[in-house]
Amino acid sequence: MVMIVKNSHDHIYRCFTHAGKHQSEALAEFFADTSLTAIHSSTLERAFLTAKALQAAQSSFVPLETSPLLREQNFGRGEGQRYDVRKKPRLSFEEHIAQGIFIPPFNRSDRYPGGESLDDVSKRADAIVKDIILPYVKKATREGIQDMHIAFVSHGIFIAELITLLAAQGGSSLRPKQFRGLRNTGWTLVTVKAIRDSEDDGQEVYPPVVQIVQHNSCTHLDTLVRQKGGIGSSAYDPGQKDIRSFMSSSRETRLKEVPLN
Repeated sequence: MVMIVKNSHDHIYRCFTHAGKHQSEALAEFFADTSLTAIHSSTLERAFLTAKALQAAQSSFVPLETSPLLREQNFGRGEGQRYDVRKKPRLSFEEHIAQGIFIPPFNRSDRYPGGESLDDVSKRADAIVKDIILPYVKKATREGIQDMHIAFVSHGIFIAELITLLAAQGGSSLRPKQFRGLRNTGWTLVTVKAIRDSEDDGQEVYPPVVQIVQHNSCTHLDTLVRQKGGIGSSAYDPGQKDIRSFMSSSRETRLKEVPLN
């Protein structure tokens, strides 16, 4: 099982809010009875603190590793800019930016100065799949481990690329846009299983079987109530009195199965 958790949407460092803290605690409590094998997190603060909450809620020690590969897309000079959807005729993407007009990228290869393109993000996601996730799958298959649960805490755009590439390992042709718009601490559950061939010295047979079981689930937020007075959006200070009731989830994000081709 691969659990992928969304936390914040910025490449830059932003403080952990009261709302974020309580959402992370609710997530950790929800998965407290799921024995995690390992946790991998982005190096950005809000993702890392969510990963720490998951780790702390486990009944036994779970290793937690951070990697810059799991960070959100870097928009470079475009970070924090107001985007203008109005394109000027006959101007390229680069020419728009040179005039201070930050339009959305024309395609997956466009990038803002000093930033990354979606293709760049996809390359990082591909490295996570090949260098981290698939070795776990091979280990579980080789050792006959039935329940190996790996958690990844990252960010919206990166997660969409990661899910798409992971599903592609099973032969699907899904698109990243299908996995955008995640709520904070919304989680996606993907099962990945390699089949052993007894007639081939017990070696793994690929492609593995990949199933997206649940996507953008926020059931762990159902019991949370929004804190009045704007406290939920203020920076979390561990020295302050704990606030238990904040963040309302009036609509339930239903777990949906995404069909694989």
